[in-house]
Amino acid sequence: MKVLPFTMLVPDDKSVISEHIELPYFYQYLHRHDEWQITYIEKGEGTLIAGNDMHAFRSGDIFLIGAKLPHLFKSNPEYFASDSNKTIKACSIYFNPNGILAALFNLPEMKLASAFLAKNKHGFKVPAAFAKSIVNKMLNVHQAAGVDVLFNFLKLVNSLQDLNENVEPLCSDMYSSNVTENEGMRLSKIINFITENYNSQISLEDVANAAFMTPQAFCRYFKKHTGHTFVSFLNEVRINDACKSLISGEKADCISGVAYKAGFNSITNFNRVFKSIIGQSPRAYIDTYNSVSRVSYIGA
Repeated sequence: MKVLPFTMLVPDDKSVISEHIELPYFYQYLHRHDEWQITYIEKGEGTLIAGNDMHAFRSGDIFLIGAKLPHLFKSNPEYFASDSNKTIKACSIYFNPNGILAALFNLPEMKLASAFLAKNKHGFKVPAAFAKSIVNKMLNVHQAAGVDVLFNFLKLVNSLQDLNENVEPLCSDMYSSNVTENEGMRLSKIINFITENYNSQISLEDVANAAFMTPQAFCRYFKKHTGHTFVSFLNEVRINDACKSLISGEKADCISGVAYKAGFNSITNFNRVFKSIIGQSPRAYIDTYNSVSRVSYIGA
């Protein structure tokens, strides 16, 4: 099996790197890089694992991911089906304020921008109300050439800075992204195993064996590097999947089906775990989503 690096190298032949991809699914392994990353999900659904937290993503979402933050855009299971004709599309921009752009970010005029990045060191999800404006500026960077790349990049940074307090952090400020390369590769394998098998009845022994560790050693290692116990992390992955299924248009009387599909073998346990993580019951979650959707439609 090929050993995949945890720290990815982004080409440094340009001050600002942009890419536009269309693939069967997103890169499926936890990784990090020295650059900040802004990603616009043009098409696709799944779960973003960022540091010690996770977020559902879908078409139209934009995420700013902090430098060195371990992350993974995990496409939904249907994207990996052998007969799947689904694809993902995304536009990403990479930049390193401490690398080739250090001289720019050290200018007096960039003090506010530098302070904004320092304050939001792990990154955030761009609020939906600002998404269209940010996307337009991202595409301007992607389509530019020569010095216009920098001009459009500065406009993009300025727009991100203007978001101010209206952002949802990707993970806690307490999270430390100081992970060695070997630890990162091991953690990547563990998380990949869980995200590929969460909807089956995997046990602590199963994931510990996959990591070539005793259950006791695995528990200590996993808690240290994710802030989660194995069970709490597995439950969050499962509930994240359930949330997407509940608002995907499936019939309301299929809540039990959603629970079993996500890996729960008891509807009672599913309801309890769902409420402890989301703060409301599955039924209330559906009703809240439908109510917000109706208000958004009326206001459109």
